[in-house]
Formats: sequence, C-alpha cells, structure tokens
Amino acid sequence: MEKYIIGGGKRLYGSVDVASAKNAVLPLFAASVLTEKRVTIRGVPAISDALCMAQILRELGADVRFRGEDVIVDSANAHSHEIPPSLTRELRSSVFMLGSLLTRFGCARIAYPGGCDIGLRPIDLHLNALKQLGVSISEQGGYIFCRCGRIRGAEILLDFPSVGATENILLAAVKAEGTTVLQGAAKEPEIVDLQNFLNAMGARVSGAGGDVIRIEGVKQLGGVNYRPIKDRIEAGTYLMACAICGGETEVRGVSAENIGLLLHKLRENGCKIHTKNDKIRIESDGRLVCNRRIETMPFPGFPTDLQAQATALNCGAHGSALIVENLFETRYKYVPELQKMGADIEVKGRSALVRGAGRLHGASLVAGDLRGGAALVLAALGAEGVSEVLDLSYIDRGYADMQGKLRKLGAEIKRVRV
Repeated sequence: MEKYIIGGGKRLYGSVDVASAKNAVLPLFAASVLTEKRVTIRGVPAISDALCMAQILRELGADVRFRGEDVIVDSANAHSHEIPPSLTRELRSSVFMLGSLLTRFGCARIAYPGGCDIGLRPIDLHLNALKQLGVSISEQGGYIFCRCGRIRGAEILLDFPSVGATENILLAAVKAEGTTVLQGAAKEPEIVDLQNFLNAMGARVSGAGGDVIRIEGVKQLGGVNYRPIKDRIEAGTYLMACAICGGETEVRGVSAENIGLLLHKLRENGCKIHTKNDKIRIESDGRLVCNRRIETMPFPGFPTDLQAQATALNCGAHGSALIVENLFETRYKYVPELQKMGADIEVKGRSALVRGAGRLHGASLVAGDLRGGAALVLAALGAEGVSEVLDLSYIDRGYADMQGKLRKLGAEIKRVRV
C-alpha cells in the first residue's frame, strides 16, 4: 500500500496538461470488440481502470498491447463471451461489455459490476433497453446471462439519462438489423466521443449530445486510429486545487464548454477565469467565498464526479454552502475524513450543509473512493500543516501521476510506501 504525504499552504503556479478522459477511454475499449480489425486508442492514461479493461479484453481472447501511451487492440481471435467475476467486480465499466459481447457473439455472461462504493447504481436501465432490442436476459447467483439471435433495432425511451445505459445501447445497436432511436439519451461529451469513435469505424450514429440518438445498423465495422477527448473531471480537479491554494494555473486540453458550470461556480468563489481554445487559466488569492448552492445533475449540469472536490473547496471558504447530490445516494462517505481536518459539514440524506471553517488543519486521511480521494488531496493541499492520504488505489483508478502534476505546479506532495 502507498500513501501521499502532503504539506499544505503552497501556492500553485504553472501549467498542467490533462490526460484523455477516463470516462471516454473505457467505453472505447469495450467498442474495440465490435470489429475484427485493429483498433488503436491513442493517449490512454496510465490509470488502473484502463489496465483492468485491457485485462478484460485479454480474457476474451483479444491481443492488447501498450506502446507508450497508445493501446493497440486486435480482437480477431476473441472467442469468449464470459468476463471473470474478479474483473467485473473490480470495475463498474465492465457493464459496457454487455452490448459489445452481444453484438460480437450473440451472448454474454458477466457478474454484477463493481467499482467505487458510492451507491446502488442499478443497471436496470441497461437490461430493459437490451430486452427491447430482442435480448433475452436471466439472472442467477450474481451473474447476468444474455442471449440473442440477431439484434433488431427498436425505439427506446430512457426514464433517466444514464451515461452507461446510453453507451451500452450504442454498442448493442450499432450492428443491429434496422434502426434504433434512443430518446432521453445522456448528453455528456463522452457520449459524443463514443459516437465519433464508432462512426470512424464505419457506424452510422447521429444525434449524440442531444436528447435523441439515431443508430442505423451496419453489417460490419472496420479498424480505427483514434484519440479520445481530454478529461474534464481531471481538469476541474486541478482548477479547484489552484482555487483552494491560491496562485495562477493554466489547465490545457479541455474545452471550457465541457465544464461551463464549474467555471461559473469558481467565479462565484472569487476566482478569475480566462479561457482560450482548449486552455483555461485560473487566478486565485486563496481567500474564497462559499458557493450558495451546488446541485449535481446530468450534463450540462454540475458533474457528480466533481461534487466531493467542490465540497472540499467550500470547507476552507468563507460563508455557507448547500451541496445537493442527486445522482448517487452514498457519495458523502468522504465527509468524516474532511471533518478530521476541522471541516464543518452536516449531512442529511442527499444534502450537505458546509459552513466554511477557514483554513483546515493537517490530518491522517483514508481515501474511500476515487473522487472522494481526490477531494482529500485538495483539502490537504490547502490545509495548515502536514497530511497523509492513504489507500491510493482508488485515486489511481482515475488520475495518472497526480503527484507529479501537482509537484510541477509547486505543491509539496510525495508518494511513499506504507
């Protein structure tokens, strides 16, 4: 096990390049099974979730090779429609494989997916949509069994704009017989990226980024050489780090449109934000004012994956903030760790009232999930004294070389073995 040792109170200056988006890369791994041709995904971040997805593909019989930051997938010899439970329970995104496996093999067998413990995250939307495409589904002993003849296009209406369900439907319907019309689709930039990836393979998908996506089934897909979009959540994390610590930082690689509401909230905190092309520059004196209210919503609303970091920011600001988490019911598990640092947070149901405590103090902290772990790092960077953050396995799921990027900005942070 490893931990971060963080000395708080250092201002951050300089620039940081954002990696490819975790939430874009993982569905592309799943999509690579749809073709027997070679697929190259460029600029894959060195995160554990990507390594887990690569291992899943290998278990299916695919050849997966890493060449620097590029991943080359050859699924010509893929033969298995089963994913070992040890991998599905480690990674939530393994659920994307249902649509891909059904398209490729006409059947799939996976254990219920795992990942961070931030709520129930049921996959009923996924399964109901697959049934409408003609898939028969049975569940037994913690496993999901799916089987179909030819997937047939259908009109599908999602009760909630689930990102995972939207992506799974795209993967299942891309080679279906006829046309699938998906209404109530998720609008996240990662959905648009998956559409672009599939179309580069020869698919006929349109409408991503809007409420309705149209998927005209094709008979076959080819290879592709593709670079995913950059990670808006990583960008937001480093912008908030500078806001908390004070300083001036430029985050490079992300469109301001993809994190527009966060930038509005940072201005509300008292930061100066400048945007140009794919560069976002933040100036902060470290004396922040609390946001009055932050409420997580599907895109283009405030991202649930930035909620914990925003809470950490408000803990050291002046005033009070109400944080409302609408997507995952147990996403406040990190709060007791912030309270060790002197944070004044009162949680009731899906709401958290944060009373700005001024500067927090250092403490020994334990990461319990990916974004909660990032929030603890941000709080420690702005705190008085030295903190340690243990169990970096969660943070490693979504952030490549976090300590290196923060050190480049002037943070006092090092990674050591426990």
